[in-house]
Amino acid sequence: MGCVAGTTVPDPLPDRVPIPDRIPEPIHDHGGTTMLLEQRNAVVYGAGGAIGGAVARAFAREGATVHLAGRTPGPLEERAAELRAGGGRAQTWIVDALDEAAVDAHADAVVAAAGSLDISFNLIGVGDIQGTPLAQMDVADFEAPIHNAARTQFLTARAAARHMIPRRCGVILTFGGYGDPVRDYSIGGFQVALATVDALRRQLAAGLGPFGTRVVTLPTGGVIESPPADFEDPDALVEGMVGPTMLGRTASFEDVGNVAAFAAPDLAASITGTAINMTCGAVPDCAHDGAASDRRTTFC
Repeated sequence: MGCVAGTTVPDPLPDRVPIPDRIPEPIHDHGGTTMLLEQRNAVVYGAGGAIGGAVARAFAREGATVHLAGRTPGPLEERAAELRAGGGRAQTWIVDALDEAAVDAHADAVVAAAGSLDISFNLIGVGDIQGTPLAQMDVADFEAPIHNAARTQFLTARAAARHMIPRRCGVILTFGGYGDPVRDYSIGGFQVALATVDALRRQLAAGLGPFGTRVVTLPTGGVIESPPADFEDPDALVEGMVGPTMLGRTASFEDVGNVAAFAAPDLAASITGTAINMTCGAVPDCAHDGAASDRRTTFC
């Protein structure tokens, strides 16, 4: 459902959002190229990283103004220069996405400067420690990614929602997923962190749906381009991720960006509260029905 500028939210909460006669067509012809995110403002937290950069490129390609957020100026400025050189629109913002006041102030500033906040995607690292068995792990190392993931995703989603709700639109994207425990590698609290974000996504979708705001997760079966730097046997890691897939490969950074650009536009207005499966067939069914017994973990 398209955004409606200047619309206020009635009180109390409406039973449902009015359904338009047709979904607005976000199609703009620029020399024969269809742009799905024209006139949209997209915030990408962690935009200086590899996956954040891929998402930013896809959003810019589809016509969005991309607001690149992170803690380190250098990578953000390089990313912005890359996007602008390709004809995209980009702004950089120095933001600690774990800092409540900073996140809220940043969202307010984006809307004040650009007029709206239409897409929010948080891709920051969560400080997970991998390679240490749980029985040997310090509690601080175990709980750090769980705390960081829950906090940052909640803060950025809340900040975005406060601006999306009055306009009865917007999409909040998360990355990662859920799955069976990993038996051949110790990933510490990372999978628990993913499950936490997954639960948050469903709860947010339920709460924001009546206002026309969507929440969607993009789970992969692992991205070979980003294996742990200290992994002792990278060939075994690649084999372990590629082997279970139906396509004989894993998702790439470009794949993640493309699927994010698919999930964000108005043409995906009916998709919320769910995950768009990017596991290349390694997990045939990502539905969280509580019944499936043969699921592999989905990694960030």
